[in-house]
Amino acid sequence: MESAQDQVCVGRCYGQREVEVTPELVTTYMDGTRDRNAWYSSASPFGGPVAPALILHSEVYRDVSWYLNIFGNLHARQEWELFQPMMVGDRVRTLSTIVDRYAKRGRQYVVNEVSVFSEGGAMLSRSRTHQSFLIDTVVSGDVVDKEREKRPDRRFEVADLEDCERTSGSEKEITLEMCERFSGPRKNYHNDVEEARKLGFPGIVVQGMMSICFLSEMMTARFGRGWYCGGRLNVNLVNVLWQGERVSAQGAVREVLLEGSRRRVCLDVWCEKADGTKVTVGTANAIAD
Repeated sequence: MESAQDQVCVGRCYGQREVEVTPELVTTYMDGTRDRNAWYSSASPFGGPVAPALILHSEVYRDVSWYLNIFGNLHARQEWELFQPMMVGDRVRTLSTIVDRYAKRGRQYVVNEVSVFSEGGAMLSRSRTHQSFLIDTVVSGDVVDKEREKRPDRRFEVADLEDCERTSGSEKEITLEMCERFSGPRKNYHNDVEEARKLGFPGIVVQGMMSICFLSEMMTARFGRGWYCGGRLNVNLVNVLWQGERVSAQGAVREVLLEGSRRRVCLDVWCEKADGTKVTVGTANAIAD
C-alpha cells in the first residue's frame, strides 16, 4: 500500500480555490512586509488600487498535504512569472499542481506550481515553489543553527558590481509583529519561537516568501508597470533569515535585451543581512518603461 509520501507525485493536482482580493488582504500584506506603496490604496498606472504583485505569496501553503514531512523542512527556491495585475476587489482562481520531485544532497525536493487566473480565465501569474525535506527525520540538535551561515560554503558573493547600475530597497528589521501578520494567524515556526523549537530550529525562521516580497517591492519601485506585466523572478533561498535581524533587497543590472518593440532589463538580485550575509540570491527581469 502506498504511503502518503509516495502519493506526492508529478501531475497530482491539489485543487482550486477562489480568492477575493480585498482591502483587508492588502492591509495584511502591507503590515507583514512594511511595503507602503501608495498604489495599493489609491490611483495606480492600472486605474484604481492595484494589489501587490505577490499578494498571494503563500497560496502554495494553504494546503500542505503535499509535504513529505514537517520536521526540518525548508523553502529552497522560488520562481515567479507575472503577466497581469490583480486589482483590489478582483476575484481570482488559483490552481496548485505538483510539477517536479527530485533528490539532492541528502534531501527530497517537491516543486508545487500555483497558477492564478482571472474570472475571465486569463492567466495572471505562475509560481513554482521548491520545498526541501529531510530524508532522515531522526536528527540530533538543531536542523539549522545560527552559526551555519558563517561557514565558507554558505557565503554567496555577487561579482563585478562596479560598472553595474544598482537598485536597492530600504533596510528592514524583521519584527515579531511582521512575522505574525505575514505568517499568521495560526502559530507556526515562522511566528512563534516554541513552535520553531519543536521543528528543530533555535528561533523563529522568517518565512522565505518575505524576502522574496522585499525583492518584488524593489522591482515594483524600479519598473512599475513593467514588473506587473512581464516580470520574472528566479531565486534560491541560501541562508535562514531569523526574526530580529535586519535585511535589505539589492539588485544590479546585467544586460538589456530587445523583446519585440520593448526592452527587457535583466538583473542579479539578492537580499542581504546587515553584515552582508546573503539570504536570497538569483535573477529577476522586467520590462523597461
